[in-house]
Amino acid sequence: MTNLKIDDSARLIGKLRLGNNVYAAQGSVLRSVDDSIIIENDTWILENSVLIGTKEHPLKVGSKTVFGHKCIAIGAEVGRLCEIGNCVMFLPNSKIGNMCIFGEGTIIPEGMVIPDESVVVGRPGRIIRKLTDDDKNMIAKMRGNNIALSSFVENIVYYEPKEGNTMGKLYEYNGMNPIISESAFIYDSAEITGNVRIGDNSIIASGVRIIGNSHGPVRIGSNVQILENSVLHLLPDNELVIEDNVIIGPGCMIHGTTIGANSIVESGSIVCDYSKLGKNTLVKSGTLIKQRSIFNDNEILEGYPAKSIGMNQDIQSKPAWAI
Repeated sequence: MTNLKIDDSARLIGKLRLGNNVYAAQGSVLRSVDDSIIIENDTWILENSVLIGTKEHPLKVGSKTVFGHKCIAIGAEVGRLCEIGNCVMFLPNSKIGNMCIFGEGTIIPEGMVIPDESVVVGRPGRIIRKLTDDDKNMIAKMRGNNIALSSFVENIVYYEPKEGNTMGKLYEYNGMNPIISESAFIYDSAEITGNVRIGDNSIIASGVRIIGNSHGPVRIGSNVQILENSVLHLLPDNELVIEDNVIIGPGCMIHGTTIGANSIVESGSIVCDYSKLGKNTLVKSGTLIKQRSIFNDNEILEGYPAKSIGMNQDIQSKPAWAI
């Protein structure tokens, strides 16, 4: 990987096709399901960002695009020379043109198409104007006044974590140690502290932090997935309970709550203390569950703060971006 710059704490998983001078910064995670990520030359993915490609929705990123800190892109197509603010999310099947600018925290919904040279802000994103000459000069300046594009040079990277490899780090806190089922799989860059119990066949992905210190217990059931760069914690005199068959998407913040079995919390969501989500709940990407919120079984939640927008009629199936 002589033509790539991959920081030590970044993780590349699966088969990826990366151009020359692609940079994956500290804590970033690129996960390719079935050879589904192409990132062209000179593109940068900054700290704690998560990029995921799937068979249904491959991820493709053009040359000289820069993802800010803690961005999430799942199954999107992103053009060349884009400037992407911190904490931006691109959801599956969204299509982004060349030389676009995205304000911090913008969410691009599933299937949304953004034309070339657009300035986009908001949750959900909206186009507020076309690029000005000043905008284009800024994009050039951020790239050393060189926006020339070279032909894509493919470097193939392949890595798949295997059983028996070094697993995540477990830390004692005040005499309390994490208790992990032998069948659970903890990725090597995950860290788990203190009063935490994780059940059978659960997966704790790259960069996840689960903190069960003096603030009470964290109980994670069986067949649970906590995906990349999510953080689980809680306030004093509280508990965090995640029941069986729950999937927590990448980049989430989950604080002392109860999440019912078979629920799915999509990417970049925030769930606050003393809340409760019923069984088979769906929390849409970027949603905020306020403190002390209570929602019933089968509800579909979206918004900032969350509101119920519908009901699940059947038990949810595992999303394509899960492990």
